[in-house]
Amino acid sequence: MKSSQLFLPTLREAPSDADIISAKLMLRAGMIRKLASGIYEWLPLGLKVLRKAEEIIRQEMNAVGGQEVWLPIMQPKELWEETGRWQVYGKELFRLKDRKNSDFCLGPTHEEIITDLVRREVRSYRQLPLMLYQFGTKFRDEIRPRFGIMRAREFLMKDAYSFHASEEDAERYYQEVFAAYNKICKRCGFAFRYVEATTGAIGGSFSHEFMVLADTGEEEIVWCDCGFGSNVEKAECAVLKRAVDKSQEQPVSEIATPNLRTVEEVGNFLKLSSDRFIKTLIYMADGAPVVALVRGDYEINEAKLQQVLGAANLYLADPETVEKVTGAPQGFAGPVNLADKNVKIIADYSVECMINAVSGANKKDCHITNINPGRDFTPTLVADLRKVKKGELCIKCGKELNFCRGIEIGHTFKLGSKYSKTMKAAYLDAEGKEHLMVMGCYGIGVSRIVAATIEQSHDDNGIIWPAALAPFKVIIVPINYAEAGTKKASDEIYAQLKSDGIDVLLDDRDERAGIKFKDADLIGIPWRITVGEKNLKNNMVELKARTAPAAQTRLVPLGEIIASIKAAIN
Repeated sequence: MKSSQLFLPTLREAPSDADIISAKLMLRAGMIRKLASGIYEWLPLGLKVLRKAEEIIRQEMNAVGGQEVWLPIMQPKELWEETGRWQVYGKELFRLKDRKNSDFCLGPTHEEIITDLVRREVRSYRQLPLMLYQFGTKFRDEIRPRFGIMRAREFLMKDAYSFHASEEDAERYYQEVFAAYNKICKRCGFAFRYVEATTGAIGGSFSHEFMVLADTGEEEIVWCDCGFGSNVEKAECAVLKRAVDKSQEQPVSEIATPNLRTVEEVGNFLKLSSDRFIKTLIYMADGAPVVALVRGDYEINEAKLQQVLGAANLYLADPETVEKVTGAPQGFAGPVNLADKNVKIIADYSVECMINAVSGANKKDCHITNINPGRDFTPTLVADLRKVKKGELCIKCGKELNFCRGIEIGHTFKLGSKYSKTMKAAYLDAEGKEHLMVMGCYGIGVSRIVAATIEQSHDDNGIIWPAALAPFKVIIVPINYAEAGTKKASDEIYAQLKSDGIDVLLDDRDERAGIKFKDADLIGIPWRITVGEKNLKNNMVELKARTAPAAQTRLVPLGEIIASIKAAIN
């Protein structure tokens, strides 16, 4: 491709609403343009990178026996009602009606569609195992689209689904796909970690996220040198074990705390540290109120609470519900005297060994001191409900945990029979007996891979593409393309590289060399060949890697430049 023919509208400055580096650089490099909030147009340069990521994924999915399909974007309501997700998915689901007033949605994922297809076509154990995958546009009505294509309302995803005759076979195949995801991340040049994760709205017994390490990552992950890794939503906390000396228990005392609501405010007033407090939060779980307790210096992990409750929907109660449950305005809730409210009290392990604690009195402008679990209140259930904190120890080996941020680009799920049971996807064994299929689900955000690469690999001048994803592997920059010798040498290098199957861009524009160099760095092409009249007099051209400083530009004989490029790429 020649620059004069390439639609590449680069920008000197990124639009003011571009909020992270990948969004800024993709807009500046002419890869994408914003059409509406969370909706982007992919221009030729961006699409080339997207297709290269797609092909890497396709190769690895085919290598583990996957078969590619193409599934509809529009999905009928009836299938989603079979699994109960029409209501569960909430406002993120784009819903629409056709001219016959039938309800549809724009697919955010395709579990229902693929399970329906397989239950209609697969009846015998001889047809299993089966893995089908697709590359498709997904739609999620994000409440606040942000971070460019990282959290868009429309995006490209690879989703794969496997069907098995047994749990053992599903587990075996899960490990195969897990290994394939590792290969994909390595081929894309990522520094990454895989971590245990919650299953969320997809469901299933367990899952792993593949996280690209980047300071701008949306998620915080914890990991240990022993191999343990988890996102903070999933990370299991070590149970705090401490003997409680009952003889130290003090009588309960009520104290006035006018307009003091938070742990920090009351702690300052009473001159007590936050670990002396029981933080009391009121949630709604599938329409019913529930009380969650955690030590004051910790945070409730809502994903853990939801899993403990087995709730499809969980959210903080509104002020009216809080007052109805506790008898007091928000900020004065506590665990004492709630037993007669017929409400579940779920306490974190950190609460279990507290002594003479402080919490709200369920009375306006009042708190209670010297609260003791077992004496003053009894939880319905005690469980791991909190978020892991820095300085805590690994539950596997006891070493201190490491924390970093990551961008989720892939997620694998062991679904089990979650969908096959509700949708009656069954097969007949050798004796003619019917059994439910066991399923796995494996997703990768293809467009997210592009953004994550940029977040992890860039400098002040622009993008630094790994060779596997680069839109072009080589850019030829003639200092003065109008000069006959320069043009001849540039054209010959260009023709030879194209003939050898190497993606190459020839910057044949009538622009100053400085502008060409800036654009080459901005769009991040791995190797730059500079052709100029001065060096050609000595039969030489310049070769520079995108990652190398300007001082490391080296001169290469014109007759050896093709071999040098091939060696560099390999």
